[in-house]
Amino acid sequence: MVFSYRNTTVEVADGTLYQELALKYRCDYDSEIMLARVDNRPVELGREINPEEFRGGKTAVLSFIPLSDREGHKTYERGAEMMFLRAMTHVFGKRIVKLKLEYGLGDGIFFSVGIRDDDGKISDAPLTDEKLDEVLATMRKYADGNEKFRRLSMPTEEAIELFRRHGMSDKVRLLHYRRTSYTNVNRLGNYYDYYYGCMPPSAGYIKIFGLRKLTGGVLLILPNRRTPNAPGSGEISEAMFRSRRESTEWGENIGVPTVAALNDAIARGDGTGIILASEAYHEHKLGEIARQIREEGRKIVMIAGPSSSGKTSFSHRLSVQLANVGLRAHPIACDNYYVSREETPLDENGEYDFECLEAIDIGAFNEQMTTLLAGGEVGLRSFNFRTGMPEYNGNTLKMGKEDVLVIEGIHCLNDRLSFMIPADQKFRIYISALTALNIDEHNRISTTDLREIRRLVRDNRTRGFSASETINRWASVMHGEEKNIFPFRDTADATFNSATLYDLAVLKTFAEPLLFAIDRTSPACTEATRLLKLLDYFLGLSCEDVPRNSLLREFIGGSLFPVG
Repeated sequence: MVFSYRNTTVEVADGTLYQELALKYRCDYDSEIMLARVDNRPVELGREINPEEFRGGKTAVLSFIPLSDREGHKTYERGAEMMFLRAMTHVFGKRIVKLKLEYGLGDGIFFSVGIRDDDGKISDAPLTDEKLDEVLATMRKYADGNEKFRRLSMPTEEAIELFRRHGMSDKVRLLHYRRTSYTNVNRLGNYYDYYYGCMPPSAGYIKIFGLRKLTGGVLLILPNRRTPNAPGSGEISEAMFRSRRESTEWGENIGVPTVAALNDAIARGDGTGIILASEAYHEHKLGEIARQIREEGRKIVMIAGPSSSGKTSFSHRLSVQLANVGLRAHPIACDNYYVSREETPLDENGEYDFECLEAIDIGAFNEQMTTLLAGGEVGLRSFNFRTGMPEYNGNTLKMGKEDVLVIEGIHCLNDRLSFMIPADQKFRIYISALTALNIDEHNRISTTDLREIRRLVRDNRTRGFSASETINRWASVMHGEEKNIFPFRDTADATFNSATLYDLAVLKTFAEPLLFAIDRTSPACTEATRLLKLLDYFLGLSCEDVPRNSLLREFIGGSLFPVG
């Protein structure tokens, strides 16, 4: 078999493991190689090279995916999760009543844990520091022994029966909706599980990990992909932890903690009920925030969050709730304070950098906001994105006693944006789509995936961008978020989770045609295939019953609010 690797020709014997090639070229990468990439397609290192897969005459392009790559990090994460789950069952056995992967948190993954103690009570109390050290030592034994992750392909009915015998009812329900004849089951020693995505070849590839006990469970700490060769931080945001726990507990309380449970509800005709319950929960949380703003007497609300969190719709829905507590809100977008196009800074590639703070006319923003807070009248500024110039269209504003400014923009939690506004006047809100719904108890849906799908649907509808264009820009978007948004989220006075339980079931019908339209030779094809696999777990749900004030309407269209 002949490959093209970094513009050189590499001849490899048929049947060679990709793992052998990865060891040969390890020095070309900044961290452990987790996967091979062949013609834009990720391939597990444990696979043998089979020339039958490359018919057509052209030389396949070979590269590798290290731990520092997003997909490489996800592969590392899945391997570490399986090691942790097996170690927990080894240490606690049948005393485990609950062991569920909940969500990502900082540099780790949080698992909720319920263990039966000697008196029959269920809690996380038996998970003492000594027992956690035993779990950690067991994981290290798997790594030191380089135990292999094995993938077994079996008829789906056999996989269902296997998981039924092991008491994994969530996987039984999930596979019920999989219309494939065969299912891949993962095995590590005597432990079986099912994972969405690629796995490393062996536990020896998972060298860096740690454990920390948190309220209700355990944080599995992994390397940050930006510093892949060092242990990750066990520090977490208490506000984010609290927000995610509340959303997860709410989903469990209404009986929809996983995709299988959501599919069950849709299949029996209860999809509309899930939509209405999710929107009612959002309304409840919005009401709590509005009352807090009223009680604290803040005059300017600053809303920030990563791309496709629903900031604009949130600002309008919050304004409605503020009216409900006797305040008159005025939503203002920071985008109206861009500097002129010719003054916009350029990034390292010579492109306009609209996401840096210097792209905002900070002076004009502070001048207008402080004038308003002092009781003066201003002519509100807007920005013409066609001409790339600020405009004044005769819209004036003067604040009264019950008036509140509601500002949304990616830099709103950064005090450099509002340096002239007194801290006691500002109420800071961090918003993000913190997915509370998981595929099953051991496979999470990342916040990033939901936001990416939201964005590609919205960008196609409002800007005419193809899904390929959005996917190719996504890495740059995430880089901007890590630089401009995430460092400030812990300064927020309130956190709002904009995700709903039904988001992906509705987005599926909009996103699938866009993703299927991506050419197989496109660099975006790998990511499109991964997102299509994610959406394939969901039964589709009509958008007909999604309320017009829903945050999801910002992406699928039909919103009551001026959100594009």
